[in-house]
Amino acid sequence: MKLNPMTVDPQHRLLDRVFEVSIILKGINGVLELIGGVALLFVDPVQVRAWLSGITANMVGAHHHSPIWQWFQHLADALDTKATVFAAVYLLLHGVIKIVLVWALLREKMWAYPWMIAALVAFIAYQCYELLVHFSWWMLALTIFDIFIVGLTLREWQLHKARRAERLAAAEG
Repeated sequence: MKLNPMTVDPQHRLLDRVFEVSIILKGINGVLELIGGVALLFVDPVQVRAWLSGITANMVGAHHHSPIWQWFQHLADALDTKATVFAAVYLLLHGVIKIVLVWALLREKMWAYPWMIAALVAFIAYQCYELLVHFSWWMLALTIFDIFIVGLTLREWQLHKARRAERLAAAEG
């Protein structure tokens, strides 16, 4: 199979673009998680609880039975120092891993492909546990997206290995 970008069929190019966009979205998500993790380290849980309570207070009325209102209220009630520190460390670790791996993938570093797959599989396993314990449509959507990215990452890794083998064969012959 010739993998020259000029001769690759449009479906290959489309999947390459989908992979790039998906990885960029993961990188943006990683940056937001990093910012959130840092913020949680410097904000007192009482302040976060007050902020979340303020959001839920604005939702009172016709919406107080909505799942979003109930989620915010539950989140505000559950916050304590231990939960906040756990959330901060989780977000920081998750964010750093994503940022490093996305950076490496966008630069086509071969080592990053298996590491991204392994990290996503670990995240997916945790997300599946969370889905069983506390079902959430957001968590389900994130898990499906991560499974999709694992598939795309496997595909890209295989393509890059084939391209590398093709270049080596051309250099030897």
